[in-house]
Amino acid sequence: MFNLFQRIVFLFSFAFIFTGFATLAQAQDVKSPVADKKDAKPAAEIQKGKAPIIIIPGLAGSELVNGKNEEIVWFRPQRAKEDDLRLPISPNLLRNRDSLRARDIIREVEFIRFLPEIEIYQKLIDALEKRGGYTEGKWDNPAANGYEDTFYVFPYDWRYDNVENARLLMQKIDNLKRKLKRPNLKFNIVAHSMGGLIARYAAMYGNADIPRGKLRPNWAGSRNFDKIFLLGTPNGGSVQALESILNGFSFIGGGVNLPFVQNLSKFDVFTIPSIYQLLPHQDTFTAYDENLKPLQIDLYNPKTWEMYDWSIWKDKAFTKKFSPAEQRVAKAYFEVVLNRARRFQEALDANTIAKPPVSIYLMGADCKDTQTAIVLLRNEKKSQWRTLFKPDSFDRADGGKVTSDEVKKLIYARGDGVVTVSSLKKQSAKNPSILPIASELYQCEAHNRLVTNPEIQDRLFSLLGVNVITAAK
Repeated sequence: MFNLFQRIVFLFSFAFIFTGFATLAQAQDVKSPVADKKDAKPAAEIQKGKAPIIIIPGLAGSELVNGKNEEIVWFRPQRAKEDDLRLPISPNLLRNRDSLRARDIIREVEFIRFLPEIEIYQKLIDALEKRGGYTEGKWDNPAANGYEDTFYVFPYDWRYDNVENARLLMQKIDNLKRKLKRPNLKFNIVAHSMGGLIARYAAMYGNADIPRGKLRPNWAGSRNFDKIFLLGTPNGGSVQALESILNGFSFIGGGVNLPFVQNLSKFDVFTIPSIYQLLPHQDTFTAYDENLKPLQIDLYNPKTWEMYDWSIWKDKAFTKKFSPAEQRVAKAYFEVVLNRARRFQEALDANTIAKPPVSIYLMGADCKDTQTAIVLLRNEKKSQWRTLFKPDSFDRADGGKVTSDEVKKLIYARGDGVVTVSSLKKQSAKNPSILPIASELYQCEAHNRLVTNPEIQDRLFSLLGVNVITAAK
């Protein structure tokens, strides 16, 4: 266990980088795009009448509070004493609720008193206000002119099923349009990571649950949307979601679990439906054996999880972490949540229209090693399977050695460190119209810093038709 000094040094060294699917950004400061620029246009000089914007954060990008006392439960450096992030589990996902509620998006976080605040979505908000001439609006009490030159933030309980949050988004938009008395008003969406999946579903199916039988999107949500900007959205899923389900994730580099930092264990993640919906889609998932040959694996079949020792009830701590009642329904819950994830992905992949009524723009990164596959190794002596998520070397059963470089070539691809380029684009030979793209932009940037990247912000404003000063490079 680290002593206090070692902890402090460690925290400074790693600068608080998220290694899981959390949407928190690095602690390194980024200068404001218009900082120290004498020729920056004030908001008053920017054209008026711009269409309103909705910001949708990604996984873990919304603040969760105790609904009874308003105490912040997520995100806070230390674990809450009375609340945790685990949802109740049962086969009825809509009934799995606790006392937490979403209050706001995470704008910035003061991690430790002696460290600077970590800005999350605040940089994007600042850019919209200072460079774009937008004003933040209130859903329940919009200004009289809240139909133009206004942005709204959409906080949501990111633990819930994404369809539920997509429907909530549609309901809030419809209610807002009634308040504004603008029935034909359309919004532009800026969605980060998982938030993009929520936006896509809302556009394709409106305020409706996943249809039974053959999936055919009617684009009912297009009445509310004009342009959707997807920043680092895992349209084809992410291997890191599987790793999080199997191992949990820590918010400090290296997977170190420090006692005063809030982490999500595998037992926490097991109860969160949305993370299953981030798993790699069946047509994009690849697993290799010890000979680096691809395996045929159905990631959405519970038997697969049993076979490869992924099932949480095989963990020795399972009976200690879950009550007897939860243990009895764990398998039924898992089957439901896994099938729900499969259907959600199929719903998003069901588009066949080459030119849908909503324009979709992609913005991501293509310079960082990003997980795209796994290696499965069998230990016959222990009758166990080992899942490799990192490019580690290993010995085959016949004594041959596989180097880390050989593994790396197979399990890594270009991306932003979390989402690969191929996942963001969701290309499929069977259906090239899955994700019709109006345009795309790639920068060398980390997943959690896409929303603060100056070039991406410049491109965003350009596509929004907003004439602003170019961001400082």
